Amino acid sequence: AALRAPLCALLCLARAAAARAKPSPVKVLSDGMWRELLQDEWMVEFYAPWCPACENLQPEWEKFAEWGEDLGVNVAKVDVTEQPGLSGRFIITALPTIYHCKDGEFRRYQGARTKAAFINFISDEEWKSIEPVSSWFGPSSFLMSSMSALFKLSMWIRHGHGYLTENLGIPVWGSYAVFGLATLFLGMVLGLMMVFLADCICPSKRHRPPQPRKQGPESAHLLKNRYEEQEGDEGDISDDETERKEGSRRDSSPSGVRQRPVPSAAPLEKS
Repeated sequence: AALRAPLCALLCLARAAAARAKPSPVKVLSDGMWRELLQDEWMVEFYAPWCPACENLQPEWEKFAEWGEDLGVNVAKVDVTEQPGLSGRFIITALPTIYHCKDGEFRRYQGARTKAAFINFISDEEWKSIEPVSSWFGPSSFLMSSMSALFKLSMWIRHGHGYLTENLGIPVWGSYAVFGLATLFLGMVLGLMMVFLADCICPSKRHRPPQPRKQGPESAHLLKNRYEEQEGDEGDISDDETERKEGSRRDSSPSGVRQRPVPSAAPLEKS
């Protein structure tokens, strides 16, 4: 009896060590692996290490993952504190959050958080009764890609703030001033780029070549009449000029010089 207690303790420690050494069947996803969700069938848990509800779910999730190979489903988890891009793509607002993914369609699981409930959800295809997420809000849409980039930027700013205040010893107001100046500089650069692109796409009027104005049928008819009248006036003017030129030629020619008649001498009277 005295030896049984130490032996039981050793067996418990050995089992615990074996459990720790055994690799977890739950896959860990990162931001760069999200495209794998577009193929096959997945059950994905979004969690945070500091969340008590997530800690309570982990044993059931591990047991469910052991059935993943038999059910033909990939069981995975995402740490939102380490992978902000994925949490931004799915707009995670509560923890833990579970999504079912199959062939590019995404549905949010809202059932019981037990191994049996998860198994029934897959084996009985209960996910078919849930409306999939709209394509506008799907992880592969442009909107969710923008949200993912925004979440990554916010996480980068958070790490940068921590580095400035903790590692470099800059006060909090100094870190805010640095980020404020950086934001102003980036805004100015982006504004100049937008103005340049707008000027290239839609140049100002002074750079545009002159374009003929479109005329209506009435204005075209009036212009035609005015043009005909101008032609008639030019014809009359040209005829008058022609007559003047011909008259001047006749006057200036030697054959056309007028000779005055010379009176004949009067007869001499006889004395």
